[in-house]
Amino acid sequence: MNSTPDAERIFVDKQSPKAYHALVQTAEAVRSVAAEAGLDRRLVELVNLRVSQLNGCAYCLHTHTRAALRAGETPQRLGVLAGWRDADLYTPAERAALALAEATTAPADLSARDTAYAAAREALTEDQISAVIWVAITINAFNRVSILSGHPVRPEH
Repeated sequence: MNSTPDAERIFVDKQSPKAYHALVQTAEAVRSVAAEAGLDRRLVELVNLRVSQLNGCAYCLHTHTRAALRAGETPQRLGVLAGWRDADLYTPAERAALALAEATTAPADLSARDTAYAAAREALTEDQISAVIWVAITINAFNRVSILSGHPVRPEH
């Protein structure tokens, strides 16, 4: 639950639309880079979701769960994403991307970062490694916008 009442929150995306628009443009460029690198849309959404799980961003989890389902992701794989290391549902490339996304989200863990990077080198091209890192950087930024703004997730009827 938010410790600051919603009425006191500033939606920073609305308050500073030029900055938010620049972030949206960055996200569009990153989507293009990911597609050009050959990353499947489902993988991009898995990265978006895993980073959003780590950051606890309910709004982005809601948004990207729907996007992942539209892209053809399965409910089973989405349901166990938080435990991806213990589920034999993900390809080596997906595992490498998820580890790299986690390392991008928490870069201070040098050991995890080095391990993730080594695994990425085994399973992904340099263009794909770069794209995954950019996807993770971008969703981290959107997570912070939504979390600090208190963007609500409303029940769907």
